[in-house]
This record gives sequence, structure tokens and C-alpha cells, in this order.
Amino acid sequence: MKIYLVGGAVRDGLLGLPVKDKDWVMVGATPQEMIEAGYQQVGRDFPVFLHPESREEYALARTERKSGHGYTGFVCHADPDVTLEQDLQRRDLTINAIALDSHGNYVDPWGGRADLNKRLLRHVSPAFSEDPLRVLRVARFAARYAHLNFRIADETQALMRDMTARGELAHLTPERVWKETENALASRNPQVFFQVLRDCGALAVLFAEVDALFGVPAPEKWHPEIDTGVHTLMTLAMAARLSPQVDVRFSALTHDLGKALTPKRFWPRHHGHGPAGVKQVEQLCQRLRVPNDIRDLAKLVAEYHDLIHTLPILQPKTLVKLFDAIDAWRKPQRVEQMALTSEADARGRTGFEASDYPQGRLLREAWRAAQSVCTKEVVSAGFKGAEIREEMTRRRIHAVAQWKARACPQPAGRPDVYRKTTYTAAATMKR
Repeated sequence: MKIYLVGGAVRDGLLGLPVKDKDWVMVGATPQEMIEAGYQQVGRDFPVFLHPESREEYALARTERKSGHGYTGFVCHADPDVTLEQDLQRRDLTINAIALDSHGNYVDPWGGRADLNKRLLRHVSPAFSEDPLRVLRVARFAARYAHLNFRIADETQALMRDMTARGELAHLTPERVWKETENALASRNPQVFFQVLRDCGALAVLFAEVDALFGVPAPEKWHPEIDTGVHTLMTLAMAARLSPQVDVRFSALTHDLGKALTPKRFWPRHHGHGPAGVKQVEQLCQRLRVPNDIRDLAKLVAEYHDLIHTLPILQPKTLVKLFDAIDAWRKPQRVEQMALTSEADARGRTGFEASDYPQGRLLREAWRAAQSVCTKEVVSAGFKGAEIREEMTRRRIHAVAQWKARACPQPAGRPDVYRKTTYTAAATMKR
């Protein structure tokens, strides 16, 4: 029986990155021997065991044979005669097919260390094409290591395109697609994940609403990059710089989905694309089974992000209506999330990446002014039932009006605020 450290721990150790989880492979062992040694079996489809003390995962060396569609359509063979090289051959990328023995010696039959040095994501064998989940995994690794200048090997790109063209991605479950997407959104460069998927055709299959934005023009005055798909990925990249929250980043990805619905005769303008995008967000989230809290924020961002761009000219009552609409009184974190996504939208444009975004600051200040109204004082004043809410709204509008008179007095001419549409704030907040 021999034990080897494998997978991400070896890969990240060689890259000088922090090692979080350790996975081990056992060669020459049987399930019964593992159980007798105190290991707890947890894998049903293939033998994986938990160490009795460290609780780290130890898997028996195994081979896999394709038996059906999707990433679960495999027959696993684990036996003491399976070699380490055979086990490593079934892995997705060469950089993940490196093992380290107890003496510090590397076992690298597929050139993983050389590919690490070349910053190359390359598949181990043609068996890569048997598992459609690997298309998403490669895209996620590309996003995770983009800051280290990793690229995908041409032959692996071709294989991913072929897998997509053959319809393999249709066999992925929504849960697995979202899990890979969530992990990618948490990476340093999540926009790379979606660009890789677009390059191999997978974006149109899995994120059709996002893919439809490419080729849709926006006014050059506000969008020098012109293409809405390009702007979307720029916005996501900016959101990743502003916040680590997956909620914020996903909302940045989906904020302009409504623009894909604009009839071509109206291009490059997209009147009312915000409210129109809410249904698109709902459709995407329902299909991928996106968690409700992430979905709800994305819908609100799609509907109201442009409104926040016009904040210097909004009436106090409109601001209070906005806080009502996003349920800020019960979920105050949404104010900050809305400010960040709108800032990402404004700065996610060619030439505007380093621009200041005063609207975000003003939104936070307006929220503090509205929050200063005390419910206890309203109740103590004798208001009851529905009167309490009405009086709270009246006082909040008054507080915001006082703040606004100090913070952003109306100039003689129209303020030069970033607007991408011509609809009025009043029309946007109409109920």
C-alpha cells in the first residue's frame, strides 16, 4: 500500500499558492483494508474514505470507463492492481495529474510540471471529452489563474468546442452548472470564465441570455466599447475589484440582460431595458436554480441600476420609493450592493475604469438620512396602524430633502450625470 498527495494541493504548492484542502490516493489497497485501518467510507460510486484523525479524503486508485451521458455516466474500477499512472491518466488537466510521495518525489507522467512552468491548461488524454463538466472546470481554472497568465492549450480549446457542438453540455444538471459558476464568480477574474465559455460556444448553451448581448450596440457617447457583451464582462471585472460578494458579481453579470430584447430598429438606444431585463434574470435564475437571495438582488439591480446613475437629479420622494422597492428597511445591505453594482456598471466602460462615481456615495448618504427617522418617535407622537407607515414615509422624505439640499443643490443647467436611457425617474418608480 502506497499513499500519494494528489490534485490541487500538489498543483498549488508548486505554484507557491496557499494549499487549502489535501487529497490523497492509495495504491495497492482494498476497501476492506481501509475500513480495518479505521477509515470511514463515504464514496458510493467509487471508494473514497475519510482518515480517522485528519478527516482528509483518501481515494483508492481507480480507472473509469464511459457508460452513459454526462459527468455521472462512468463505471469505476478500483482494485489493488490499478497503478498510480492509470489513476492520474483519468484526470482532467495535466496540472492536476501530478502526485507527490512521502519522500518528496514527484510522479508526473503527463508533463504537468512543465505545463505549470509554461502556464498552460492542457488536457491529459482524449478521455477529457467524455465528461462535459470539464468544459466548465477548464473555464474556472482559466479564471482562477488568469492573474498568473495561464492560457488554454489550442488542442484543449478545440476539444471543448467539439464537445459543445456535439451537445454534451445538455447532459449537465443545473446544480453542477451553478456550482462551477459560483466558484468562478468568487475568483479574481470571473469575467474570464464567461469569455472562455463564449470562445468554445458553451455560453450560448448555458447562459443564452448573456451570450445574446454580444453584438448588441449601445450609444458610443456612453459606451466607447459599444458592444453590450463586452461591456457586461467589463462590468463583471470591475465588480470583482469592488466586492468579493458573489451576489454583487452575479448582479453585475446580469444587469443589462434586457438590452438583448431591444428591437434592432431602436438600436443603439435601449429605452426601458432595465425593467425588461427582470424577466430575463428570472428566466436564467430559474433554469440554473440560482439561490433566491442572489436572484432577488440581480432582479433589483437589473431594474434600478440606471436610476441610481441619475441620483443627483432624483426627488427625495423617489429616493424613499427606491429604498422601499429594494426592501432596504429589512435588508439594509442592499443599499451598499446597489451602490457597488451601479458603480461597476459606470466604470465598466472603456476609458472610465478609473472614474469617480459620486452617485454611490450620495446613495449611501441618502440612505443614512432616511434611516435617521425613528419609529419610536412616530409612535410616541400618537400615530397608529397604517398612519405610522405614512408618517414614517413623510418624515423620511423630509429628512432626505434636507440632506439633498446640502449635499447636491440643483445647478442652473442639467447636471452631467451618466445616463444610458432617457426614461424619467418618476416613470421608473411608478407603481
